[in-house]
Amino acid sequence: MHWLARHRLVLLGLIAASWTALVALAHFFPSAPFLSGVWNGERSFSDLLRRDGRKTAVHPDFVFVGIDQQSLQPDAVGAEEAAGNRALQLMLQKPYPWSREVWALLMDQLFTSGARLVMFDIVFSSTNEGDAAFHAALDKYRDRVVIGSNINVGRPDLNSKQTTESEANQIMLPNQSLIPAPQGMDDRVGFVNFWRDLDGIVRHVEFHHSDLPAGQRGPNEFIYDSMATRALKKLGRGDSVPNDVDSHAIRFGPEDAYPPHPLYEIFLPKTWHANYQDGAFFKDKIVVVGAAAQIQHDFLATPIDENMHGPDMHLHTLAAALDHEFLREVPIKADFVFIIVAALLAWLVVTFVRRPLFCILVLAGIVVAYLVAARILYDRAGLLMMVVPPLIVFGGTGVFGLGFEYALERREKMRTRRTLERYVSKNLVKEILENPGGYYSSMLGSRKPVTVLFSDLVGFTSLSEQADPAALVSQLNRYLSAMVPTVFDNGGTLDKFIGDAIMAVWGNVSSHGMAEDAKAAVRAAFGMRKMLAKLNEEWRTEGVIPLAFGVGINHGEAVVGNIGSYEPHERLDPTVIGDAVNLASRLEALTREYRVDILIGASAADLVRDEFQLRSVDLVQVKGKTEPVDVFALVGSRGEMVDHELSKWLESYEEGIRKFRGRKFTEAKILFSQFLEFYPDDFLAKMYLDRALRYEKAPPDESWNAVEIFTKK
Repeated sequence: MHWLARHRLVLLGLIAASWTALVALAHFFPSAPFLSGVWNGERSFSDLLRRDGRKTAVHPDFVFVGIDQQSLQPDAVGAEEAAGNRALQLMLQKPYPWSREVWALLMDQLFTSGARLVMFDIVFSSTNEGDAAFHAALDKYRDRVVIGSNINVGRPDLNSKQTTESEANQIMLPNQSLIPAPQGMDDRVGFVNFWRDLDGIVRHVEFHHSDLPAGQRGPNEFIYDSMATRALKKLGRGDSVPNDVDSHAIRFGPEDAYPPHPLYEIFLPKTWHANYQDGAFFKDKIVVVGAAAQIQHDFLATPIDENMHGPDMHLHTLAAALDHEFLREVPIKADFVFIIVAALLAWLVVTFVRRPLFCILVLAGIVVAYLVAARILYDRAGLLMMVVPPLIVFGGTGVFGLGFEYALERREKMRTRRTLERYVSKNLVKEILENPGGYYSSMLGSRKPVTVLFSDLVGFTSLSEQADPAALVSQLNRYLSAMVPTVFDNGGTLDKFIGDAIMAVWGNVSSHGMAEDAKAAVRAAFGMRKMLAKLNEEWRTEGVIPLAFGVGINHGEAVVGNIGSYEPHERLDPTVIGDAVNLASRLEALTREYRVDILIGASAADLVRDEFQLRSVDLVQVKGKTEPVDVFALVGSRGEMVDHELSKWLESYEEGIRKFRGRKFTEAKILFSQFLEFYPDDFLAKMYLDRALRYEKAPPDESWNAVEIFTKK
């Protein structure tokens, strides 16, 4: 046994260990080439769960009022409509940012309509017109309004992982004309930030943020609240806010949960009436106001939407907190346990499930079960299991392990096949190796319709008496090396060599139907004709005497079985015997008599006539047969270029044959004479012309049936 097979279990274990090590390296070197895909794949799968798995329910009381392109350029609002409407007039007077009186008027309109809370996803850091009016509104509605601040920290992003001291301390707060200092402690101010993961996707939110890095926290630490945190506390749902400074993975709602409503429609009387029922729409609503125009670039890439509006993200955060839809991620230590278990499980399956198809089904079943479990745990428990790295280890170990097993088995089969092919036909070896039980049963002895081909070199015996033995053997080996592959390529079984003769059979080992078997045999003969012509060209240039052969093909029923000794260490010869086989051998011998290279019996001719062009040769009664057989010569394949002129005159030739056999010798003589005018060297036409002339002068008796009787083999 080869050393690979002896150390099979160890090598399979090394495969499992290699995949485990590869995934472990991907954790410690996440940006390394060929390794980054592991964790990118894990993030992509978790995003798929967020997109296709259970969603946080849509809150119908959440409304997104967007500063969209139409609000920035209110072309739909005419001067007459803006007349008497202070907010629209302010929006038309100057480009955005407008006078902050607009926001005061917006709060008045929304709160008058019964809105519960208004959140401005805007950082009013600089002074502007209308600050006094906005300040008064913020004071008036202080328990129902939240505005934004912005924290600029050195979080890792796509381009850098470095955090500087200055970056860690920068915060942008509303100006003091709106909110008096210290603004960060005012319950109307919350930070609007959502920090991205390394791949630029927002999957987590923070409800609190420290002004100091993790390693420097202490008594002087100040904790900032997010806009969502401020809003939840004002809604009386402070218990829904996590009491830490960690980031929390949330379950998102549907992608189109909170579409933006254009800001200008709230101030335009006709849309206020038609779209918002004169304010009834906003009763008990929680409203976030923020950018919705492309030009403002306030978009976040999230698992459910590559371009989610920033204000929209606040509503998804509020919904997740209110419904306690936080996602739990399995600790990294547990993840590595999953990876090791995956490697071990794959090793066990490949090692002990030896049937390849069943092994593949088991591996696939485990993968599907793991994926289903991951989906169920996500939907029902909010648990994000690690999926891609364990499955990479499991699949890699399984596939490479199966590949190793296949290579071992294939190596053994190839070694066995090469040994057997030295002695028997290739398709026979294939049947023995791939279907040994069926082959053995079929070769115990049975009658089958088969097509048999005999080929033999013309004049080889006399040539062998004159030629140099070494050169002759070399030429014969070249000849056989060219002929045998043609048999194999057409699905034939090489039954035996008889000196320079070849016997091949179709339908004995496996059959594609009688017609297809017969056609395959004729294709093989046609290919042998072409190959011999090519060899003769080479031999002529080498100064070697060219060869000619004769081929006989017949179809019929024969006995198929193993012939030989069943004693130990003796040889069985799978072969075919019967009249159909003998006739094929006789037809090969008759090629010398009729000076053609390929003769085909009537039963085979009937099966192949649609694919090959044939010509009648004779009605013959060979030695050992009492019934005459119609014999045909192969002209060529109908699928290839055929001499159309020859085809036309062969019709005249065939008509001459019919006239001859019908005892109309004068008419036959004329037809054969006409054929010979164009093909004066055609032996068969000359033969029939001679016969017609002879019988025209001395007609045969009434018992004549146009049969030629041969008494020699």
